Amino acid sequence: MTTNATQAQNPTVSFAGQSDAAKGLALVRMTIGAMFVWVFFENLGKGLYTASGYSGLINYYIQKDHAPAAWKAVMALAASHASMAAPLQGLTEISLGILLIVGLLTRPAAFVAFLFLASLWVSEWGTSWIWELLVPVLASLGLAVGRAGRGWGIDALLARRHPASPWW
Repeated sequence: MTTNATQAQNPTVSFAGQSDAAKGLALVRMTIGAMFVWVFFENLGKGLYTASGYSGLINYYIQKDHAPAAWKAVMALAASHASMAAPLQGLTEISLGILLIVGLLTRPAAFVAFLFLASLWVSEWGTSWIWELLVPVLASLGLAVGRAGRGWGIDALLARRHPASPWW
């Protein structure tokens, strides 16, 4: 009976030396990463990484959403340079997905994911359910703050060699 009470009071003792919090962050990290990979292939199938597909979607958001006028100007700039912006968005999505799934450079990748998803959230104001992107936005920020690569990630291996590095 005392063993169970001791384990309940010590949240850092866990399978393979990982805390429950580290495992939880790792699951969130891999889920957000899988979301990015899934969205990449979904958008690829829809042709949204082509100049015409990308500019069509962005122009739809400009016409239908409730984003601030300054942000709509940024979106219009992206739409007018869709031949560069579309593949760059695809590269961003697949790269963030892979980095988060494997737990490599998790803190910077999660922070970039936070900024990227926040920009999409603002771009979609009024055209989709508010929580659709807000939850992954905040989860990505939590991953950046919580050092989510330390559990079940390549960052854990790198942290053993260079423990003082801020990247993992």
